[in-house]
Amino acid sequence: LAPQLAELSIPQETKLDLKLEDITVLEELGAGNGGTVNKVLHKTTDTIMARKVIHVEAKNSVRRQILRELQIMHKCNSPYIVSFYGAFLNEGDISICMEYMNLGSLDHIYKKIGPIPEEIVGKITFGLLAGLVYLYEKHRIIHRDVKPSNILLDSEGHIKIADFGVSGQLINSVANTFVGTSAYMAPERIQGGKYSVQSDVWSVGITLMELALGKFPF
Repeated sequence: LAPQLAELSIPQETKLDLKLEDITVLEELGAGNGGTVNKVLHKTTDTIMARKVIHVEAKNSVRRQILRELQIMHKCNSPYIVSFYGAFLNEGDISICMEYMNLGSLDHIYKKIGPIPEEIVGKITFGLLAGLVYLYEKHRIIHRDVKPSNILLDSEGHIKIADFGVSGQLINSVANTFVGTSAYMAPERIQGGKYSVQSDVWSVGITLMELALGKFPF
């Protein structure tokens, strides 16, 4: 898959046989960064999915993020990582179809209901750390953009990590590309140091404080 994705020449079939004519858009979930995310129905399998649509004409940095996200999602298989169904090209648009988490992001949830109860934060902590440990131990990947908006929840209580557009492969336990959301960055990153596993741990701490307080802690 990687050589094809490198040229953004995505096959019509990856994990599922995904074609535009088999997809019905149910509602828009969000927009930004050169694309939109919709809740869709894959009519052939009667599967509800989240479909991220991004224009190929987007700037090079966005194209690189698309490639990185597809490569990571394609090889991940964890109950704490959003499942990847497939991707396809249609008239200049890239569609990435993934698992639909019906309660949305933790960012959306806490802003709606306020501070998250301690016992729930504990469960979120377990799922978040399990997902990050899986990424590191199985694939030597650090997420590099851990924050409430990239952690999704469904009505069955499943916690899953999403948005791998800026994730990076670890080489000698560090990565030096400057990416991520500055408010959640570890001090060494803001000062120009390299990424490490500890950088993700810092972002986890800020994220959990934000959920428990019901507001950004600083």
